[in-house]
Amino acid sequence: MDIITSKDNEVYKGLKKLKTKKYRDLEQLFLAEGRKFLEFKETPKMIIFKEGIAEEVVEMAKDHDCKKIILGEKLFKELTSQENSQGVIICYNSKANQLDDLTDNVVVLNRVADPGNLGTIIRVADAAGFKDIILTKGSVDCYNDKTVRSSMGSILSMNIYYIEEEKIVDLLKNKGYKIVVTALEEDSIPYTKMKLEKKNAFIFGNEGDGVSQSIIQLSDEKVIIPIYGTAESLNVAMATGILLYDVRNRLENR
Repeated sequence: MDIITSKDNEVYKGLKKLKTKKYRDLEQLFLAEGRKFLEFKETPKMIIFKEGIAEEVVEMAKDHDCKKIILGEKLFKELTSQENSQGVIICYNSKANQLDDLTDNVVVLNRVADPGNLGTIIRVADAAGFKDIILTKGSVDCYNDKTVRSSMGSILSMNIYYIEEEKIVDLLKNKGYKIVVTALEEDSIPYTKMKLEKKNAFIFGNEGDGVSQSIIQLSDEKVIIPIYGTAESLNVAMATGILLYDVRNRLENR
């Protein structure tokens, strides 16, 4: 393996640029950090080890047929996004997903802004057996380092798309989806009473503002998750998990 100790090294400079969304989009690459990612079957573009890392960690990467390098401790520290890094960063190709390939039940996120929330939603959607997440543009980047970390590897198996907010409803209706939004409207019903069709799109909104009114007005059904205690509201990732697991239960028992 090559050992890189100079900040002027072209490989290192390219990796450092992947800390920015602009360059991730340009190169169609992203970084994931932690030994856990060495356990996934997804083939990386490159694996980066911190100088001095234990040999058994390097051994974990032996089955991945990709370029492997070692970064000097100072350079690795500049690349890591974690205070207590495990000494492994993996570079992956981002997926080129096509909206023509959507499954029958999709998750839509309208301007979700917090990277930790998005990562948790990706993880819970994967756990509940969903494959597709559509984000309206203006949402946080799914390859943000905190999002990738919070997804706990589910980012590798989910299909994630971005689309302009003004186009999302037309897209879903043209593809035959029933549009269900989570919204505190007068005619909203408890999520347990919603009716599923053959194809369904479940829309969750921004942490502070919820789903855009333009989307709510064109939806087919509005649902709420009742609160029985004194809590003012639910975190969007928690709300997503509650609703998606209810949907999964219904789909399994049809």
